[in-house]
Amino acid sequence: MVILIGGVSCTGKTVMAQKLLEKYKMPYLSIDHLKMGLIRGSKYCDFSATDGDNEIAYKLWPTVKGIIMTNIENGQHIIIEGCYLPPEHIRDFEPEYIEQIIALYIGFSNDYIVNHFNSGIVEHRSEIEQKDCDDYMNRDNFIKLHSQIKGLCKNNNAKFFEINDDYVGEMNNVYKWVDEQVEAKRQS
Repeated sequence: MVILIGGVSCTGKTVMAQKLLEKYKMPYLSIDHLKMGLIRGSKYCDFSATDGDNEIAYKLWPTVKGIIMTNIENGQHIIIEGCYLPPEHIRDFEPEYIEQIIALYIGFSNDYIVNHFNSGIVEHRSEIEQKDCDDYMNRDNFIKLHSQIKGLCKNNNAKFFEINDDYVGEMNNVYKWVDEQVEAKRQS
């Protein structure tokens, strides 16, 4: 079984992956680590940390897809999280792979971003990984990025959870959904 957690940066994907690791004893891979490993370790890497998320996502996708397929083929479980999981590619897997994948995306509503940008997003950006604020971390850009990921999820029938007001309470619903999906996969 492979659990994929996608969405815009600073939505709690890494925290969720860590909690699922602890609960299910499944390792997780941060696609950010894969990205930085390639940037720092491969002279053939043709992207940089300053490239756009979409460009990086499409360059990383073949490798991430290969990791997903290899885990499924070997009967190994893994959680993969990151902002480089394009919703439009998840459905490209053959049915025997799809049956083993739980994919979800987390995003914030416009109102949540407006009302909680500093106290609920920026303040918690380094719960697991150390992240600095940069030009990317501004309210207007976040609204645009969350709107884009929500649209991509809708257009590609990807499971999207939008946080509207109560982050902890609404994330508990996401965890409950994941638990239900994991249980269903274990019974099949």
